[in-house]
Amino acid sequence: MTGYPALFSPFKIGSLCLPNRLAHASMTTRFCRDGVLTSEMINYHRNRAAGGAGLIVTEPLALLPRQTTDPRRPSVYTDAGLDALKRLADAVEDADTRLLGQIQEPGRGRHEVGRSGNAIGASALPDDLSWTVPHPMTTGEIEGLINDFAESVQKLQTCGFSGVEISAGHGHVFHQFLSPQANHRDDAYGGDVTGRTRLIAHLIDAIRSLCGHDFIVGLKLPGEDYVPGGIDLGEAAAIARTLAQHGGFDYWTFAWGAHANSLYAHLPDAHGKRAPYLSKIKQLREVAREIPCGALGYMTDPGEAEYALTSGIAELAFYGRPLVTDPAFGNKAREGREGEIRYCVSCNTCWRTIVDGNRLECDNNPRVGMAVESDWLPEPVATPKTIAIVGGGIAGLETAWVAAARGHKVTLFCKSDQVGGKTRLHAGLPGGENLSSIYDYQYEAALRHGVGFRLGETTNPDAVLGLSPDIVVLATGSRLSVPDFVPMEYWEAGFITDLRSFTADFLQRSRSESGALLIYDKDHTDMTYAAAEFFSGIFARVLIATPRERLGSDISLVNRQGFYERLCKKSVEILTLVEPCFLDELGDAIVRFKNIYSGAATVLEDVVAVTFATPRIPNNELFSALSNKGVEPYLIGDAYAPGSVLAATGAGHRLGLEL
Repeated sequence: MTGYPALFSPFKIGSLCLPNRLAHASMTTRFCRDGVLTSEMINYHRNRAAGGAGLIVTEPLALLPRQTTDPRRPSVYTDAGLDALKRLADAVEDADTRLLGQIQEPGRGRHEVGRSGNAIGASALPDDLSWTVPHPMTTGEIEGLINDFAESVQKLQTCGFSGVEISAGHGHVFHQFLSPQANHRDDAYGGDVTGRTRLIAHLIDAIRSLCGHDFIVGLKLPGEDYVPGGIDLGEAAAIARTLAQHGGFDYWTFAWGAHANSLYAHLPDAHGKRAPYLSKIKQLREVAREIPCGALGYMTDPGEAEYALTSGIAELAFYGRPLVTDPAFGNKAREGREGEIRYCVSCNTCWRTIVDGNRLECDNNPRVGMAVESDWLPEPVATPKTIAIVGGGIAGLETAWVAAARGHKVTLFCKSDQVGGKTRLHAGLPGGENLSSIYDYQYEAALRHGVGFRLGETTNPDAVLGLSPDIVVLATGSRLSVPDFVPMEYWEAGFITDLRSFTADFLQRSRSESGALLIYDKDHTDMTYAAAEFFSGIFARVLIATPRERLGSDISLVNRQGFYERLCKKSVEILTLVEPCFLDELGDAIVRFKNIYSGAATVLEDVVAVTFATPRIPNNELFSALSNKGVEPYLIGDAYAPGSVLAATGAGHRLGLEL
């Protein structure tokens, strides 16, 4: 008996049956080489089908001649990748999961650096992010695009796909035709809502003509795109009503944001409420309640899906990032094993890795794309060893549970009485709470597999060697480097502390401060800006100063948009291209800056506190002490080389398998 009876009940779409209502929303993987999908892509989808998804929508496929020049898209149009697509369909459909290919063309939409040189679109109007101006398609070119899409979709049907989803949200070309802000045409494909929806209506008809009705056609339509003059909730309802009257499709779902300053609405992070769009989805689906509707947008827990399905909001629950994080999400939820789910932390690392042109990766799942991923456990070792791990952050925890699951006897030392390291500190800041899912999962997995924990101990060589370990692993983390402008006497006296220490101190007590806090940012990660948000509620003024031309260089665009919006609304001041001078006047509450190029001076008064986030230095003192006693420890995570959460969990996983 499952705790989510609606989520795990069968459902019929068109003439085809789904085993349950859990749908994998389209996620680009970059598991494609030269237009042919790789074994990693087949692994990825096979694992999610086996893990309990009832429906899977692929990433956008190369269905047009112009798309075949992108080697990162699986090619359908040229036939070059059809054999691999057949293997993909077999892998998914054999698990009684329906596989849909996604139809999408970006048009003028671009979130990589630079302009697109051969973009197409409804009108010669610039993309809000890249300022790409597309070629305005002629009527004949639009009709050719529809025919090319439909003929490629027919090939997917012969490969064994159950259907397709037309991606008409997120600012892509279909969205551009739908939007009065982007579509200024005066032919049959512009003007009123009937004209602006005609491209999608004709595409549906063309697919039905070639593929028949025993084939799923889904629509992902824009909800609100938050673009001035674009699509608001009223316009979205008019679009939905017009397409519902046309008919010919089997389900719809609604997407948010666009290729604009609202792109972050497409992938909400933990700074806002969970499942933020359900009430708006409910309003939109009222246009035609007979059409099955999918709930989409920042749902990470099976309970949120159950609520959407039992509250008249939706018939399907679309999860993207959570199924990247745990392919067995469905099986674990159905079987009452929620405590074993590796939960999505909504950090958007996955989005960043694919936009940067790399393979899909996840902070909380180091096995994305591997052959065995769903409900994975490692093979046991033939000869168990005694392993001592020093450090309770996420790199040490990942190493510990994987090594213990292989049969090793593992003891983990942690100087804090709680595991998690600096990730736990970040989890206490605005928008960081989901990060606790990483170390919570690792700790529970470690306990299940018998890891011994010695918490609250300041570890020395004798304590480690007292275990007579065969292997020692140091996951001792890093510390923030002291910038040159900080007088050593200020540092040694604790008059100025690094941002981690400064934040940890304020999290333990509640107080307000007059005057200004200056945060020197030479780090550019999420935690720095989460701390700035936190301190904006404590200090009269908060300023961030950086030697770079912007903030957030180490953060994905969608996250960067979000924190800029929040910092600006909280009146956090931003100074770029500056370095503080030597702080000899800090006692007088004055900080002087100089521009890194011109040397021009700026004076900031009423500064009551200065802190800094800077490049990190490994804490490897214990390495030298153990080496002097004849032990050569492994170094992992920041203790080896300071890096990201993604790097820490990945390195810990690999080392746990290696030991």
